Amino acid sequence: MIGSRHPAGSDELGRFKLIVSAIAGRLVEVAPVEPGERAWTDGVTVFANADASPGDQLRCVAVQAALLAAGSLNPDVMRNLARRPVLARRYLAVEAHRALAAQEALLPTVVRSLIDRAIAARSESPAASLAIAMGREALADPPEIFGTIRPRHVRVSVEPPTEQRAARQQVPRRQSADVLRELDDGEEDGGVVPDFASGSSGRGGVIGRLLKTLLGDARSAWGDPPGADAATRWSRRAARVARTVALTTASASIPDHIALVEQRGTTYPEWDAYRRRYRHDWCTVVELEPKPEDVVPLVAPESHALRRPLARLGMELERRRRQLQGDDIDIDAAVEARVESLAGSPPDEATYIESQRRRRDLAVLLLLDISGSSGKPSATGATVHEHQRAAAAALTVALHDLGDRVALYGFRSQGRSAVHVVPVKRFRDDLDTHVMSRLGALVPGAYTRLGAAIRHGGSVLDRDGGTSRRLLVVLSDGFAYDHGYEGPYAEADARRALAEARRRGTGCLCLSIGADTDVHTLRRVFGTAAHATIPRPEQLAGVVGPLFRSALRSAPLQRRAWQRKERTHERLEIERRTA
Repeated sequence: MIGSRHPAGSDELGRFKLIVSAIAGRLVEVAPVEPGERAWTDGVTVFANADASPGDQLRCVAVQAALLAAGSLNPDVMRNLARRPVLARRYLAVEAHRALAAQEALLPTVVRSLIDRAIAARSESPAASLAIAMGREALADPPEIFGTIRPRHVRVSVEPPTEQRAARQQVPRRQSADVLRELDDGEEDGGVVPDFASGSSGRGGVIGRLLKTLLGDARSAWGDPPGADAATRWSRRAARVARTVALTTASASIPDHIALVEQRGTTYPEWDAYRRRYRHDWCTVVELEPKPEDVVPLVAPESHALRRPLARLGMELERRRRQLQGDDIDIDAAVEARVESLAGSPPDEATYIESQRRRRDLAVLLLLDISGSSGKPSATGATVHEHQRAAAAALTVALHDLGDRVALYGFRSQGRSAVHVVPVKRFRDDLDTHVMSRLGALVPGAYTRLGAAIRHGGSVLDRDGGTSRRLLVVLSDGFAYDHGYEGPYAEADARRALAEARRRGTGCLCLSIGADTDVHTLRRVFGTAAHATIPRPEQLAGVVGPLFRSALRSAPLQRRAWQRKERTHERLEIERRTA
């Protein structure tokens, strides 16, 4: 090996072995390169310049370790880069920023400054970075500190040694039920993990995080962090649902318009149930306007059956003056009546103020799941998407006719950087044939990053709702899955997103129409938010009234409970500091 020629350099670089192994998530050696060469790795050893300054050495080895951790050197990508040095440089110019951003929590501060977040946001996987590199877009050469990639020298397997993998698989994982129980709406907190000790050596410090990673707690049993864009395996989801899912690998191809086009969007955090903390600015939500040529005519459904149960919802008390009866006296009307009586005219007897529930004060945002799982046939023969689309259309028409403010959005995702939301009808839009045509054009596809969509819907409601009562209605089969987003991790994030909306005073209702998802799965995904599964859209009228009412009533209770908890926490913190 190259490192064997420089024993002295190996000793000097050996001090980086711990931090490199922690970032890479596997035991990795550090050795010097030949004079004049750039840093690189073969998957087992990271080679760096022994004559460089300690700061540059740290940056070089950290970049190579991040490439290992992010799956950037997987065999499929290396085969495409073999004997193509120009393509390898272009690939490194994109993928290195993505890999560093994915491992940012474990990087020293001097290394984090290397991240170009604009470039990192463009790619969600090694395959996406390769697609960008293979395009015709001009890309700047990677900095010398990034080193280089030698595809022919990367070992076929970059997995950890067999002994290390076995040790990781023996690390006890918290059961999904325990994780979700801790995240129940009444128990959720800031997700702060107590430190082992104060100072930088504690669990909250850099060394603590690195040791935590080496011990396996910060990685899954497969060697990848939950929620990261890393390779996954085949698995079978809940047996009662009887659904076999092919989990996408990191090298899977993605559509060209996602891989090659830079889109601006809104970033949202994501809750990591295993690490008990948020991944800040982790998901990017992009609103995609429907193209005029994609519209499909859709006849507005009959909504009379829904109007009656919805008519009494969202009614605000309105004080009406000059009434014949009421609960208060209208002073102005009483004075005028007295003046008219003294003047010899017959007085007006309407001198009361009556409080009547007549003013509509409700804003509803319907969030329609248009992911690939909604294309599954239901028990009636029609697809789940057709049932949920019909329910969304009927609810939109009924609420609009009653005078409520209503918006309708579809959502799907292709990784954390491409959560696509389609505005079928915004709050300011009129309900016309164009809205129905846009709704008819929605076709199921891609995946379901449910938490990001819920957070965006709640944000739109807070910004554009314009009423004191707000309701978020999620129409989904409850199957939350995306690249690195599945199982207890995805379920806990969706629950957390709903809890966040309810704490802000927004009612949340989740409807699964025509899907075969069992109630236990829906409970794990939607938590204590109002939710129901309905076989047919026609049956919605019988349950929509109590469901809407329950969701609207529980939101203020959740908000007040959270405020009390926050005040108690602040008081205890003040007492602790003054003690």
